[in-house]
Amino acid sequence: MIERNHPVLSVGAQGHLLSISRSSFHYAPQGETALNLDRKLRVDTQMPSCAPSAPGLETTGFEIGPDDVAEAMGWPGIIGLGEMMNFPDVINGSQQMLEEIAPTMRAGKVVGGHFASPDRGIPFHAYVAGGPSDDHEGTRESDAIDRVRQGMRSMLRLGSAWYDIKSQITSITQKGLDPRNFLLCTDDCHSGTLMHEGHMNRAVRHAIACGCDPLIALQMATINTATHFGLERELGSVTAGWRADLILTSDLRALPIERVFARGISVAEAGRLTVTCPHYDWPADARATVRMGAAKTAEDFAIPAPNGATQVTARVIGIVENQAPTRALTADLSVTDGKVGGQGEVAQIALVERHRATGDVVNAFVSDFGYTGRMAIASTVAHDCHHMIVVGTDRHQMALAANRLAEVGGGVTLWRDGQELALVELPIAGLMSDRPAHAVADKAQALVAAMADCGCTLNNAYMQHSLLALVVIPELRISDKGLIDVSRFAVTDLFAPTA
Repeated sequence: MIERNHPVLSVGAQGHLLSISRSSFHYAPQGETALNLDRKLRVDTQMPSCAPSAPGLETTGFEIGPDDVAEAMGWPGIIGLGEMMNFPDVINGSQQMLEEIAPTMRAGKVVGGHFASPDRGIPFHAYVAGGPSDDHEGTRESDAIDRVRQGMRSMLRLGSAWYDIKSQITSITQKGLDPRNFLLCTDDCHSGTLMHEGHMNRAVRHAIACGCDPLIALQMATINTATHFGLERELGSVTAGWRADLILTSDLRALPIERVFARGISVAEAGRLTVTCPHYDWPADARATVRMGAAKTAEDFAIPAPNGATQVTARVIGIVENQAPTRALTADLSVTDGKVGGQGEVAQIALVERHRATGDVVNAFVSDFGYTGRMAIASTVAHDCHHMIVVGTDRHQMALAANRLAEVGGGVTLWRDGQELALVELPIAGLMSDRPAHAVADKAQALVAAMADCGCTLNNAYMQHSLLALVVIPELRISDKGLIDVSRFAVTDLFAPTA
């Protein structure tokens, strides 16, 4: 459902296109094109750095520590440390964070950044000094400028619901900054976006449409990325000794991908694979990961009013269309039978613990999805804790949605008036599908349509849904610990004090 890699093009961290790479171009000997695709493609990976993303503010199914990172730096295909999201601990010199950064730097590999705070004063300078050398969380021109001024590479992002290139590309097109310090990336992409609009080719086309010179846009998607990750001796030149991962296109602006070569072998033409795509069996324990305890009922999603109140002022997570940050809102909500529910634009949100079968459910409120009627949507894709997130206007529908995901082993489901309108099964860890890409994309597009039928007018709103538990992006998030005020990195009360 959420893709960071392209099925054909060679891709780097954050979804960068590495479309020109190593081994001099050659024609395949007879019969070589029948070889499996997995022997042709190269996928370089950054080791995750933050599980949990903010220690003490969430519980993950598994924790990654310094020893894990140090070991991974010796693995083939690991090109750095990914998304150092816990920026407060880096700023404050946390021993654990520094012990993850140090072996990465000793190995000569890149420490990926993720500075989601708007504060670019002394804390930001301290963060950069800690080691992160790139960042994809900018949303404004000044974000991009400040990052490159501090020696970072600024990653300009176009995901399915993150439209951050247009607002930052002017740092190159108008302010004249050196484009060598900029990369294009996608971050999270919806499977429907990948199938119907493209991946990095989409980001390149968008940058060009925003006024960027086509060759500069391609540079930011290819050689800049190879250089940043220390791969410039393997990728980025169509010459002897470099790897021939190539795309052929007849138009540098529209960028149709007419033919794809991997290791000098033609692997796709006119949008279709020309080699065998292998499929593998997943271990059984990768399919049994939705462990939420007993089946949920409407009562699990009830929110009791404090102290017998008849009206409350609740803190509400506010969605921002086409951006990852949220707003910290408040809303006056009425009480019925001692319980508080969503009203108007305000819906309920719940985090259902699903790794250790604790049975825990944390309830809160979210706004701006626009849902109407009796509905609920549930997902086991919830970066980066990947508990189950349920958003709904009716507690009974929320229970139906949660129980359905436990039944199918994870994914995304949408319910209205007791009927399931859409389901995307993600049985591998509750995060991935073992079905063909087009089949997943069709179901994902049906989910988007069902969300619209339930009143949601936001662009690709599921992407915002999947980030509501990421407790390192301001301003409000939800975790198994409660409602998180990310500006303070602290649990906050659901109800604001009354006068």
